[in-house]
Amino acid sequence: MGDRSGLIVDFGGVLTTDVFASFRAFCDAEGLDPDTVRDRFRSDPEARRLLKALETGALAVAEFEPRFAALLEVESERLIDRLFAGMEPDTAMLDGVRAVRRAGFRTGLLSNSWGDATAYDPALLEELFDAWVISSDVGVRKPDPAVYKLAAERLGLPPAACVFVDDLPGNLKPASALGMATVLHRGDAAATLAEVRARLG
Repeated sequence: MGDRSGLIVDFGGVLTTDVFASFRAFCDAEGLDPDTVRDRFRSDPEARRLLKALETGALAVAEFEPRFAALLEVESERLIDRLFAGMEPDTAMLDGVRAVRRAGFRTGLLSNSWGDATAYDPALLEELFDAWVISSDVGVRKPDPAVYKLAAERLGLPPAACVFVDDLPGNLKPASALGMATVLHRGDAAATLAEVRARLG
């Protein structure tokens, strides 16, 4: 068992269904190879640059959409909405975070945002979390170590007192290096929540 007192979770792909499944559905609908979006973000320097600028708030949605649409050779109208159309809330994960908070642990959100904080339901943020860090609001994004430190700071805890959950292994490494216990979410809420409970006191 652990003796940690704070839980920090990612949003897309942890509190929602799989982001990459939504990207694949978008590609299918647009007549693209299913992994086109994923592969662009993995290996196309321009796509990576656009994503970083969007997630840190350096690039507005209205600027990102036509530029990324041009790379994909698709229409830019409501591009982000279309990319995420297949994503839904993961009610089991949301309930799990509620239960952790009710049990007296501090809870936080650390999210690389596509746009600004208005994309997040403020009532849900207030219900689930003691604090949150939205990348575009603070100008820093995962995997920059500074953003994990900020999330712990806003919870009023040292990093070593926190458990961090993300669906991307690369986002867990800096958290682990700071002393956070990390949990990789693979889309199975029961398994993830069992791991979270084991790492919390």
